[in-house]
Amino acid sequence: MAEPIKLEGHVRTEFGKGFARRMRMAGNVPASIYANGQEPLFLQLPELDLKNALRHSNAVYNIVFGDEDRLAVVKDVQRNPVKRSIEHVDFYEVKRGEKIDVTVPVFIEGETKGSGVAFVDVQELHVRADVSNLPERFTLSVEGMQDGEKILAKDITLPEGTELVDVDPEESVVSVQVPADEAESPAAAPAATAPAEAPAADADAE
Repeated sequence: MAEPIKLEGHVRTEFGKGFARRMRMAGNVPASIYANGQEPLFLQLPELDLKNALRHSNAVYNIVFGDEDRLAVVKDVQRNPVKRSIEHVDFYEVKRGEKIDVTVPVFIEGETKGSGVAFVDVQELHVRADVSNLPERFTLSVEGMQDGEKILAKDITLPEGTELVDVDPEESVVSVQVPADEAESPAAAPAATAPAEAPAADADAE
């Protein structure tokens, strides 16, 4: 089991743009934790810690505040459209042993054979997995694959307790093709023979 990423913060009881501005100036970011059937919990978290933590895809966070803590995953991140700084984060509370749906990006590694080029046909896959074992990425090997070969969804080795969601098992996730401009071209046709040059007209001819 991957250890949850720890984030330490404080409960916030003040709201409004003015308070949020002062909070950000002090190096903190407003955040909320949502749970089914409960009122959201409002917190402030250190911006630097949060920025580093959000580099991980599909991570589980142990959010500590005072004598309490919550296990949560990211639901939404709001960023400044110009500065790209974090303005607000929504978390969703989870429980150990619970399964949730997440989106996992697909990457490739290795060298194909010949002139074949590997293409990622499906950029991300939707899976249902235990919160203690959420996949961060799928890295698929294309080592030695040739033109026309594919990796189908059913060929992917999933972590224990993980299943594909809304994915056709026969769907091509990665395929190898030879680009059209590198494909072997047919033999060139023989060059046409230039017509024989007409004899020069006799200057004395009438």
